[in-house]
Amino acid sequence: MTDLHTPYRRAIFSGPAVWVLHLLIPVAALWLLVARPEMDVRWQHHPAHFWLVLFTAAVSVALGVVVGDAARRRDDDRLFLIGLAFVVAAGFLGLHALATPGIILASSNTGFDVATPVGLLLASILAAVSSIEFSPAATRRLRRLRPAMWTAVAAVLTGWAALSLLEAPILARPLNAEIGQRLLVAAAFLGTALYGVSALRYYLIYRRRPAVMLISLITAFTLLAEAMFAIGYGRNWHASWWEWHVLMALAFAFVAYSAYVQYRREGSPAGLFHGVALASTVNRMRRDYADALDELARAMRQRAEFGDDGTLSNQISSIAGRFDLTEQQLDVLERAADALGRERTQTKRLGALVTVGQQASVNTDERQLLEKAMAVASETFAPLRLRLGLMTDGRLEFADGGVSLDPTEGATVVIPLDVKGHRAGQLEVTHPRRAVDDTELALLRSFASQLSIALENTRLYASMEDLFRSYLSPDVATSLIADPSQARLGGEIADVTVLMADLHGFTPFAERGEPDDVVAMLNTYYRVVVPVILEHGGTVVQFVGDAVMAIFNAPARQPDHPRRAARAALALQEAVERVRGAHPEWPRFRAGIHTGRALVGNIGSDEFRNYTAIGDTTNLAARLESAADPGQVVVSAATRGAIGDIATVEPVGPLPVKGKSEPVEAFVLRSLGS
Repeated sequence: MTDLHTPYRRAIFSGPAVWVLHLLIPVAALWLLVARPEMDVRWQHHPAHFWLVLFTAAVSVALGVVVGDAARRRDDDRLFLIGLAFVVAAGFLGLHALATPGIILASSNTGFDVATPVGLLLASILAAVSSIEFSPAATRRLRRLRPAMWTAVAAVLTGWAALSLLEAPILARPLNAEIGQRLLVAAAFLGTALYGVSALRYYLIYRRRPAVMLISLITAFTLLAEAMFAIGYGRNWHASWWEWHVLMALAFAFVAYSAYVQYRREGSPAGLFHGVALASTVNRMRRDYADALDELARAMRQRAEFGDDGTLSNQISSIAGRFDLTEQQLDVLERAADALGRERTQTKRLGALVTVGQQASVNTDERQLLEKAMAVASETFAPLRLRLGLMTDGRLEFADGGVSLDPTEGATVVIPLDVKGHRAGQLEVTHPRRAVDDTELALLRSFASQLSIALENTRLYASMEDLFRSYLSPDVATSLIADPSQARLGGEIADVTVLMADLHGFTPFAERGEPDDVVAMLNTYYRVVVPVILEHGGTVVQFVGDAVMAIFNAPARQPDHPRRAARAALALQEAVERVRGAHPEWPRFRAGIHTGRALVGNIGSDEFRNYTAIGDTTNLAARLESAADPGQVVVSAATRGAIGDIATVEPVGPLPVKGKSEPVEAFVLRSLGS
């Protein structure tokens, strides 16, 4: 589409110098006529003067009405002042037309003769004021003054006409030639300056936000400035006098022609002068258009969902009236709203794909994954209807208990879900009113692919977790699956509580019994011991024959890890005693617990490694376990202090410990309160 400003830029602003040159031609012509009086020819033709001035007044008042209507629509003070300036100029020009002798009045008088410079001077004041960017407070004051200003204009025009027609002394007799000439020159210079300031200020506005009508106003104010200058130096009925009449006519006609061209382009007068409005009005219009765009986008989404074209038409008509939109603006907004609605829908649906891709995690259940994914998809892909079927024992089963739809009937599309090359299920898509389009189908295939990947990852996590849990503590297994980099050799210093337990008298028992019986005894014990430790949050890091080692506060952080370890040890003894009820000949467990700092991490080689805790804390726990009697739990002073008063303990007394220069204080843990 051709830029609306292009014809004017080419014709007028193709180069600033060219534009200025055109506007300086009338000034040069006036200078020549004043400097060479013999060239300032006289031509006195009353009908030509009457119709020229009357035409100019008619154009000016028409512009005043159109601009005033735009001011009312947008409640804009700048447009109000410009419209008022056109009306003031038109009123005084009409009075000046009456000064043409022999047309309506038998003879002219001073009141009608000077009406033009007076009207153009008043209009120049209004034009200069209109170029100001008003503050909100000034806007409110001016808004209150609008009725009074219209009343004042009507009163001045009516009074001027009445005084002139009644031949009042002040307006009926001719002015002294010398005084009159001085007044005209003063008015000419003042009007020229005000129109020049107006043109300059509107040019600065045009630089910030180009608009066709701004170009027209700049040109018109420049021509009116030249006309005011010509009024001061022109001679009645001579070429210099005719010049300012022609300049006035060109100024108003140029604005009118520009408005007509823009009206032909837009198909409505509603937005002709929007580009001239105050910055606050322009910003408000932009917000209105943004709101209109949002409303249209919502209306189009509703049509897409519910198929109600009648409601959409009514909403479009309502939006056009409420936001003062032309047909072309509305057409552009409709296309933009349609594009915006599609973009938002696509963005929302792409977001759903990302969400589904993020659903799979180590601890996610397959059914939960699918339920969450389908809930997200059903909402974001509406009004499409989605059904998910999964293969179970070679049969396709749907959550709603229904059967698969026939894709050859209606608008149903079937998209397979494949996991590792095998059919895992299928996604069925139906639109309630039409076929699924290509864009929707492409997104749905991506969604099905994401769902297949998420499903595959969830199943992989589950199988890996089942495998790992056979060899590792659940917390360690989960941590490694979620972040395999944690399997690297090394570790970190952390506060932990270490629980060590072994069977007292295991060696004699193993020597007396058969190997199969010994293994059966150990497996039976561990089947009850390990769940107890895990239940209390412990991490089983190793089995060494009849001994088991567990740590608390690693890898998962547990602020109450000493209490967890103590409860686990007591529960372990209770579980073992229940097992020994059927096997009283089996040896009993003894346990030791110590809390302190240790190096926690992976120890070993690249080929084989073990997650464990290394350091004095582990060694002391092992020494305390060796000092315990069968069925007892011995804790260190550090663990006793961390557990607090809820523990019932008996002092063991200072224990000599291998590797320690001084005996350590220890306690037998009897019970633990809540």
